[in-house]
Amino acid sequence: MTRISHRIAAIAESATLAVDAKAKALKAAGRPVIGFGAGEPDFPTPDYIVNAAISAASVSSNHRYTPTPGLPELRTAIVEKTKRDSHFEITADQVLVTNGGKQAVYQAFATIVNPGDEILLPAPYWTTYPECIKLAGGIPVEVFADETQDYLVTVEQLESARTSKTKALLFCSPSNPTGAVYSPAQVKAIGEWALKNNIWIISDEIYEHLLYDGATAPSLPVLVPALADQTIILNGVAKTYAMTGWRVGWMIGPKDVIKAATNLQSHLSSNVSNVSQRAAIAALTGDLSAVHKMGEAFDRRRKLITKLLNEIPGFECPLPTGAFYVYPSVKAVLGKTIRGKTPKTSAELATLILDEVEVAAVPGEAFGPSGYLRFSYALSDDDIVEGIGRIKKLITEG
Repeated sequence: MTRISHRIAAIAESATLAVDAKAKALKAAGRPVIGFGAGEPDFPTPDYIVNAAISAASVSSNHRYTPTPGLPELRTAIVEKTKRDSHFEITADQVLVTNGGKQAVYQAFATIVNPGDEILLPAPYWTTYPECIKLAGGIPVEVFADETQDYLVTVEQLESARTSKTKALLFCSPSNPTGAVYSPAQVKAIGEWALKNNIWIISDEIYEHLLYDGATAPSLPVLVPALADQTIILNGVAKTYAMTGWRVGWMIGPKDVIKAATNLQSHLSSNVSNVSQRAAIAALTGDLSAVHKMGEAFDRRRKLITKLLNEIPGFECPLPTGAFYVYPSVKAVLGKTIRGKTPKTSAELATLILDEVEVAAVPGEAFGPSGYLRFSYALSDDDIVEGIGRIKKLITEG
């Protein structure tokens, strides 16, 4: 008899967190490591949000259990924020507040997926999606779009991957790990295809405010209203407000789905920390000036890192229009000898870069096919210049 269940033993460690943890450990040991692995803003949470949490901590009602689906005030704030930002009208009983976006992802799949259901998963994908699908008993079906497509899958590709077992499509725009953003026309076409084929949409909108060059990220049920009854939207305060550690996310969906997911959460974790929920209320009801200021810095860094990466021989990096990641192809580097080593995969190349020049990036294997590296540009301009400069020197000297 095995000590660990087959279901849990089959889960792969989060590659992004593993790379970030290794980089932080080396840095703590005094090594001059520059880490491009973490998917979190490097800015502090805005003061008005922190002050709301400080005030909330002194209120005794926040020391107690509260309703599993979330504080009524926060659910109302999410309703109003969704109308303001997405022009999508919902009611509070369509909202479930979760312990960060990851719990929302897990519960979405757990709520609608039956064993054997196939979930279409555009690749490159966030490393957590396939693990949550498999935990729910589903089968992830990768649909890959490379750099020649700007990492955007087409309706034709989705249709080719669809079978009688297809239950849902995971949709993420702006994308982690590529920063790619679907145009409104592409979003509408995908939505109409899903509606026609009775396919659920699980739409991750966590990067909705991180957009550049005039890009927009319309919510699917806004462009295809009839899709609302088979769409689950995932979101949270982590990326927009630099609140990754506060652990507040949410699900929006049909009332029966949200009620079922709430039942699951009532046994899994109950309510989210009340102090964090109070902070989230302040974030969602405040203005977006701090968000726009962070966005300006990300935009500058986006252009800088893309330019520097494209100057490295063998690197090909599209300019992303969302999130805070770049995803260069490094296929032309693989198979070349660098300091006596010949990496054949992007995982081997990432290890070589970390070992030789102490720069941490996440290999493409974490997000789909090999041949790519993901760099987060949620770090200072100086670190971007230094880190990418080290890689260029390494690759150029061979």
